[in-house]
Amino acid sequence: MASSWFPSLCFLTLLFFASIASAASPPRLLDALLPNGNFEQSPPASKLVKRTIIGRHSLPGWEIDGPVQYVSGGPQPGGFYFAIPRGVHAVRLGNRATISQTMNLAAGGVYSLTFGSTKSCAQDEVLRVTVVPAAAGGKSGIAGAAYVAADLPLQTLYSTDGADTYALAFTVPYYNKAGDVVRISFHNPGAQEDAACGPLLDAVAIKQIPRLTFTKGNLVKNGGFEIGPHVFTNYSTGVLLPPKQPADRTSPLPGWIVESLKPVKYVDSRHFAVPSGRAAVELVAGRESAIAQVIRTVAGKSYNLSFTVGDGKNDCHGSMMVQAFASNKTLQVPFESAGKGRFTTASLVFPAVSNRTRITFFSNYYHTKLKDFGHLCGPVLDDVRVFGLRSHKKLVK
Repeated sequence: MASSWFPSLCFLTLLFFASIASAASPPRLLDALLPNGNFEQSPPASKLVKRTIIGRHSLPGWEIDGPVQYVSGGPQPGGFYFAIPRGVHAVRLGNRATISQTMNLAAGGVYSLTFGSTKSCAQDEVLRVTVVPAAAGGKSGIAGAAYVAADLPLQTLYSTDGADTYALAFTVPYYNKAGDVVRISFHNPGAQEDAACGPLLDAVAIKQIPRLTFTKGNLVKNGGFEIGPHVFTNYSTGVLLPPKQPADRTSPLPGWIVESLKPVKYVDSRHFAVPSGRAAVELVAGRESAIAQVIRTVAGKSYNLSFTVGDGKNDCHGSMMVQAFASNKTLQVPFESAGKGRFTTASLVFPAVSNRTRITFFSNYYHTKLKDFGHLCGPVLDDVRVFGLRSHKKLVK
């Protein structure tokens, strides 16, 4: 008798402990393409007139408004060429066209959007990206309740193969009468002479950003840039982080501010040489590309700022110079790059003059790839640390 019920008892016991372990483990954070985020699920052939999509809900996973084309990479009529390196298909947003998608996200969650986009004509083109409560949506997604609303000019191409990738971030409030269902929209606000001209969008992903915590012995949050936006696995030339706008509440690179006229680039160790860890930042636009963080300090106390400078082993070459600022001190770090993935470390001792100190980095010079003069690049920054000198001596002991 005992032999009949004993195996069942063991099975139930294992099931019980497995359920406890499952409940105790934190849920996996969202980090994936949006539904049909790579646009490889095509509209029905009956809903296409040449390349123009007919019908608001004809593109799987998306809602469209205005002239939206479903395009393939390669040579195009009229002498154009559409570079779509992350897949085969993309969408082209014509005059005042919009594509949007609703998602149910966690209240209080911090999210980043990563998307591949480039211009498709010679004219100046702008991509407007908005995230709003679904109940407050609109044709172009602009609303007072917007979690993010950014206009990205696409005139400057940072990658000549059409692989420019951008990231923006937003926070879903804890208390929101509109609920935690959001509408993510991509809109072409322009009106070109050719109504079909407009930005190409070839991949869209979303990632939930974990909350930042301090690393023991370092006053800089996310100093190794390990927490950042989604990076496409199949093809990446890095992720451009646009300059901070007055309305921006959330950074796609937690802890850091892009305070410049041009973006910086987030690079990962799968596609670039990174001095340490899984990610770093590439300063791709010289003095127009700066990154900063405000840290807590004690007025009158001395601190040491240390960091690593190198190249991403991406054919970026030449005499580089990274300039660092902390309080009233500055340091220029020269680096001769052969594009081989080398790096060097530097440090700067500074006195804090207040309880808040801004540390800033930018590249003094402009660089392009050795074999591709249209591809902007620059020095790689990583492993940023600030520690009080007295506490550091105790740590050394």
